[in-house]
Amino acid sequence: MSFARGTAQWSGGTVTIHIPDFPEDPRVQGNPVGELATYRDYLDHYRVTLEIKCAGLTAEQLATRSVPPSTLSLLGLVRHMAKVEHSWFERVLKQQWHLERIYRPEDDHDFDFNGAAADDAVVEDAFTQWKAQVASANAWLDTFDEADLGRVMDLRDGEAASIREILVHMVEEYARHCGHADLLRECIDGRTGQ
Repeated sequence: MSFARGTAQWSGGTVTIHIPDFPEDPRVQGNPVGELATYRDYLDHYRVTLEIKCAGLTAEQLATRSVPPSTLSLLGLVRHMAKVEHSWFERVLKQQWHLERIYRPEDDHDFDFNGAAADDAVVEDAFTQWKAQVASANAWLDTFDEADLGRVMDLRDGEAASIREILVHMVEEYARHCGHADLLRECIDGRTGQ
């Protein structure tokens, strides 16, 4: 997953974020011009925030459910966001309803937040899936015409939403879960900020 000023990679037991020597926050993207650019800027900001919150932790720490009685974990959030990116961008916005959902509860024992196992292979899969979904979403957005933001997409079951509404929902989804990530990370090792 590549962002303007940094990348995160799974590296043998911990998530290592590489941020070149920039004095400013790696999430600062500039001043977006236009509605679509603004949505993308916010999405990138929150994607990097989630990545930063996971940086430097072991598989065990990433899978820690650190705010009892919640079953939420940072690893669960990464997998959940991979699932959310896949559902909204691949299935809804690209209208590829035939695609199987990733991390389905019936396949992973209600995985969304419960099944985050402290296992290097599970962590590597989660970050690989999430990065692939983000890259695919960004590739689609690279070809997207801002004039189509008002186009209404079929959500099935008689429901519909505009592309604009879906992108705002994605920003909201990340913002909400980055708040969760703040609390989880603080409970794990006391780290705050970002």
